[in-house]
Amino acid sequence: MENREDAVRGVKALMFDFYGTVVDMQRGLTEAIAPYLAAKGYTANPPSRVVTWWRRTHFENSMIDALLHREHTPYREIGRQAVHYTLDRAGIEHTDEEVRGLVSQIERLKPFPDVVDALSDIKAHGLDLVILSNGDVDMLASGVPYSGTEHLWDRVISVAEAKSFKPHADTYRTGARLMELEPEQVLFVANHAFDCVGAKAAGMKTAFIDRRKRPFGNSTYPPDLVVEDLAHLAQMVMRGRAGSGLTADR
Repeated sequence: MENREDAVRGVKALMFDFYGTVVDMQRGLTEAIAPYLAAKGYTANPPSRVVTWWRRTHFENSMIDALLHREHTPYREIGRQAVHYTLDRAGIEHTDEEVRGLVSQIERLKPFPDVVDALSDIKAHGLDLVILSNGDVDMLASGVPYSGTEHLWDRVISVAEAKSFKPHADTYRTGARLMELEPEQVLFVANHAFDCVGAKAAGMKTAFIDRRKRPFGNSTYPPDLVVEDLAHLAQMVMRGRAGSGLTADR
């Protein structure tokens, strides 16, 4: 792993995953589904476990879609497929309208507590902040303002512009191109190892947010930084910028 000066040297933008890195997806969806499960009389598993099934199925289906690299399936549709499967697995009778209502909760997620202050500190040091998300354009247009972080971003990019879900290489290359940057000028930030691996393989520098205290698990494309949360990331970036003689004026 590089030291912190090397990790930010030449970087002009920090590009963030949104769901699970900026906003707390597990907690938000658990709070959303809990009353639904209670109304259905479902007690076989806690709401958090049902959400884990939901998210894992969504992830698997989006990876299949990316590997096929044919016509891009919208994130919302992948979500509906995942929720239908999850409720079927749990033996819960449900309607299409109920599924649509649960999936819509993805647009109503709050950020982790450290996010707003950390992003504000990083932005004050002259770096552009960008979202590169698997979410659909319209979902991000609702979800980013709801998170209260809208004012911090220089650009919000949906992978729909690359027509493939992360970690397909086209997504990261498209993100860099839209920012008029080379991949090596971007530090990609994610709470998910697969996202960091994809970005690193595409030529970006990467920062792994190890909120869950788990091994990264890939020695071929290791992250350039491993931090506890975004507050820790902000400290590392600011120290690295100072050590490189860079200021807010770039």
